[in-house]
Amino acid sequence: MKKNSILIIVTLLFSQLSFSQLLYKPFEQNSIISGAERMEAYLPYLKGKAVAIFANQTSMVKSTHLVDTLLKKGIKIVKIFGPEHGFRGDADAGAHVENAVDKKTGIPVISMYGDHNKPTSNDLKDVDIMLFDIQDVGVRFYTFISSLQYYIEAALENHKPLLILDRPNPNGFYVDGPVLDMKFKSFVGMQPVPIVYGMTIGEYAMMLTGEKWLSPLANKINSYNITTKPTADTPFHMLVIKCKDYTHSSVFSLPVNPSPNLREIQSIYAYPSTCFFEGTVLSEGRGTDKPFQIFGHPSLPKTLFSFTPKPNAGAKSSKCFNQVCYGWDISGTPEQLLQRVNKKIQLKYLIDAYKLFPGKDSFFLKNNFINKLAGNDILVKQIKQGKTEAEIRKSWEPALSNFKKIRKKYLLYKDF
Repeated sequence: MKKNSILIIVTLLFSQLSFSQLLYKPFEQNSIISGAERMEAYLPYLKGKAVAIFANQTSMVKSTHLVDTLLKKGIKIVKIFGPEHGFRGDADAGAHVENAVDKKTGIPVISMYGDHNKPTSNDLKDVDIMLFDIQDVGVRFYTFISSLQYYIEAALENHKPLLILDRPNPNGFYVDGPVLDMKFKSFVGMQPVPIVYGMTIGEYAMMLTGEKWLSPLANKINSYNITTKPTADTPFHMLVIKCKDYTHSSVFSLPVNPSPNLREIQSIYAYPSTCFFEGTVLSEGRGTDKPFQIFGHPSLPKTLFSFTPKPNAGAKSSKCFNQVCYGWDISGTPEQLLQRVNKKIQLKYLIDAYKLFPGKDSFFLKNNFINKLAGNDILVKQIKQGKTEAEIRKSWEPALSNFKKIRKKYLLYKDF
C-alpha cells in the first residue's frame, strides 16, 4: 500500500434526520444507530484480517459486546487495547490497570492507560487493521479522547488502516469553557479545545488529523481528504463509520455507563461543571450514589446539604471518605439536569464553594491539578480575586469563538 495513496475517509451513505425537537423533552428511545451497529458498512474491511480493537464495556452492538459479535462473525481479533477504567470498565479513575488475558475470549488485553498509553510497533506487528469503539461523554478532561489521539498516531506511524465506529455525544448539544493553553497540556487535556467541545469521537478524530494536531511523524504520513466510500484505488488511513439518525440536538440516555462514576446521564450532564472539584479538597461525590451531582466538605457550613462518602465499587479511595460533608445536591431528573446545565458550564458551584470555605489557602490542591482541568492557571486566580461568572466567561474569548469556527469544518451531523 503506497503511503501517498492512502486517504482519510468518512462514510456519507445516508441522509440526516432532524431531531432538534427532542431537546429538553422526555427521554424517548429515538432511532439513533451507532456506528458499531452498522456492521454492513465496516465488516467487509475486517474479513480475513488480523484485527486489533480499542474497546471497553460501552463497545456494544445492541446487547452483545462488539468483540463477541465480531468473533461470532468469524473475524480474527488478535489483540484488545483498553483505556482508563480497563477493558471491562471496572477500574477506579486513575487506577493502574495491568495487561491481562480476557477471561471470556482468551484474547490478550493491553492497557493503554498510564506509562504505556500508545500502541508500539511491537504491539501492532501482528495486526492488519485497527478498530476504535468507545463511548465518549464530550468533555476535554475525560481521557478517552487522549487515548483516541495516541491510537490514531500509532495507526498512522505504523501504516495500519484504522476504523473508528462513531457514537453519539451526550454533551454534544453545546460548546463552552476555556480553551486549553498548550502550556498546560496533559493526558486530561492534550489539545486547544474547550472543556465541552460538542463533537462526536469521529468528528474529533477528523479534527485531530485535519488540523495536524498529531505527532510530527503522524502528521507527515497523514494525507487528509474526505470521499464517499473507499475503493481498491483509494485505501484509507482512517475511516469513520457514522451514526445514523443522530444530530447535535439529540437527547438520549446511554445504554451502558461509560465509567464507574458516570453511572447515570445526570452525572454526565453535571460533569463538565463539577469535575473542577477534583482539583480542590472538596468531595465531588465519589463514594456516593450521585457522583458529580453532590459535592462538599466537612469544613463547610453545617446548614448545607449533608452526605458521607464511603468506599464503593467505583471509588475504593477518595477525598473525605467516612466524613460527614456539607455542601450541595444538584441531582434530579435528566430533564432537570438539562435545565440546570442550560447549555453552559456552571461556574457558580465552584465560586460559591470557594466563598464559603473557611481555609481559602487550602481550598485548591497543592498539586495544581485544577490548572490541568481548567487548561490554564487563570481560573484559580480569577476565583481568588472574586471575579464574577460573567467576567470569567468573558475571558474565554476570543479563543472559544475561534474554536467554534474550527469545529464547524469537521462536523458530520446536523449542528444545534
